Amino acid sequence: MPRALWWLLVGMALNVTGASFLWPLNTIYLHEQLGQPLAVAGAVLMLNSGGSVIGSLLGGMLFDRIGGFRTLVSGACLTMAALAGLGVWHGWPHYAVWLALVGIGNGVVFPAASAYVGAVWPEGGRRAFNALYVAQNIGVAAGSALGGVVASHSFALVFWANVWLYAAFLATVVIGLRRMPLPPLRRKERKRRTGDGAPRAHIRALVLLCAGYGLCWMSYVQWSTTIAAYTRELSIPVHHYSLLWTINGALIVLGQPLLAPLVRRFMPGMKRQIAIGFAVFTVSFAILFGADSLLQFATSMVVLTIAEMIVWPAIPAVVNELAPLGRAGFYQGIVNGTATAGRMIGPVLGGWVADAFGMKPLIGLLVAFALLAAGLAAGAALVYDRGLPKRAEKAGEKTAVTV
Repeated sequence: MPRALWWLLVGMALNVTGASFLWPLNTIYLHEQLGQPLAVAGAVLMLNSGGSVIGSLLGGMLFDRIGGFRTLVSGACLTMAALAGLGVWHGWPHYAVWLALVGIGNGVVFPAASAYVGAVWPEGGRRAFNALYVAQNIGVAAGSALGGVVASHSFALVFWANVWLYAAFLATVVIGLRRMPLPPLRRKERKRRTGDGAPRAHIRALVLLCAGYGLCWMSYVQWSTTIAAYTRELSIPVHHYSLLWTINGALIVLGQPLLAPLVRRFMPGMKRQIAIGFAVFTVSFAILFGADSLLQFATSMVVLTIAEMIVWPAIPAVVNELAPLGRAGFYQGIVNGTATAGRMIGPVLGGWVADAFGMKPLIGLLVAFALLAAGLAAGAALVYDRGLPKRAEKAGEKTAVTV
């Protein structure tokens, strides 16, 4: 891998470590420390996700207009300022305001990082995005393991740990990427090299893929919102709940060498890989119907992790192929914003269903969402594959991607 990519991977691991100190505990903090009902906690998380949607679209456009380095630095500075404010004023309603600003800053960073990966190592294909995915989940494992321990002593320490780790991320970006800023293509050059832009089949595939991706995230985010509160109702301690996310991150990092050859052998194309991955998501949520112990929740988490290992790295890799030259940032911003929209709607919907009907109906809804996401993803694959031959014939080269 290129040296610049290694720096970016280290930086994103630090970034996600800091974020993972906080995000699994947001609902618990709002519900237990600030005394807010689950519906209000969901609304606050919706504000955070809404800010991230705005930041994702902004970050993608900035990547295409001002380059990757400046975009990453801008997003990091905004997030650090918001986290510092959260460290000083973390009561109600200040918590909600700062969390929304953190969402904007984080939103700028993530699509820029994905577009950066594709630009720095284009020949890497899925491997490049898989490396980014693993780096982020190293941060998830480390942050979740430490976050529960730190929070059991003081939530204020969690906020300031975020600040220092984001400062380390900013320093890594400045040191490692300043000599490879990825300046944007000039408008005339971009227009000359892209022609009429992406084929319509690819745009349709992107829409379907985004719809399924967003639905799946609406279900996935329940693990850090309603399911987190549900574990507390079952008298599962906070540090045991945080351990579930440690399992998630550790399995992603340690299980990659075992899963990768299975994906290559049994899921050679996007259609099969994404369809199987979303089907596994469905199974993971179905396991929750009878879960009432840590072991059962851990089993569901293991199945969930296998599903995301199959699906998550493939989506940005495919989007990178769908994007016209000079528009990778914008396309990654759309996909990242769609996922964040799922995280925005999910807590509100999940909190309302849990408060009004209970957890069992909510789990049934999550299973239905995962099944629908699988159908949409399969439709996106069919449309995408249909557009490949014309594109390859026109370009005079093979463009099919095996992910």
